[in-house]
Amino acid sequence: MYGLINKAIHGLVRERFGPEAWERIRTRAGVPDEPFLSMESYPDAVTYDIVAAATEELGMPAADILRAFGRYWTVYTATAGYGELMATAGRSFPEFLRNLDQLHSRVRLSFPRLEPPSFSVSDERADALTLHYFTGRQGLAPLVEGLLQGLAERFGVEVDIRHEFRPDAEPPHDIFHLSWRPAAGSGPSAPAAAATTGAPAPGTAR
Repeated sequence: MYGLINKAIHGLVRERFGPEAWERIRTRAGVPDEPFLSMESYPDAVTYDIVAAATEELGMPAADILRAFGRYWTVYTATAGYGELMATAGRSFPEFLRNLDQLHSRVRLSFPRLEPPSFSVSDERADALTLHYFTGRQGLAPLVEGLLQGLAERFGVEVDIRHEFRPDAEPPHDIFHLSWRPAAGSGPSAPAAAATTGAPAPGTAR
């Protein structure tokens, strides 16, 4: 994975748990005390080791850490110079999900060694759809759930997520059954406005 991912994990830990927690996690994971380079490609094992170390140091299940990171990533990307790119992927929650593969194609122009997952949409209705998630990486479904929650906040909706893994499908993959409704008393969230204007979102990734 690219260093941008690990930089975002570093940011999440320091912001939510403090710099001391990051130092403990970094040390347990065997990560050198040096900044991650956004455009540098790192072995996937580095990211997995950081998550495993965070599980031990923070006393949180890996799935909860991945969900928190997924939500954080939607804000982080807007403040890391990718707000305009995110804005081009869609003006609504379902439109953005339909365009995820196109978004990754654009991202690969800057990150040529990127190995992104693939997504497809089926059973779409006015307030629901099924999202299919294809990847060669293991154990990242909770991260996708966090991303979906973050994107829902971005577009001012509340989302219900039901996840299942389909080992009998060809190829085997994760499926997310989604339904949503407008968030109470809100339009698009601050991150959404930031992405639309290219301005940094207040309060601050894959």
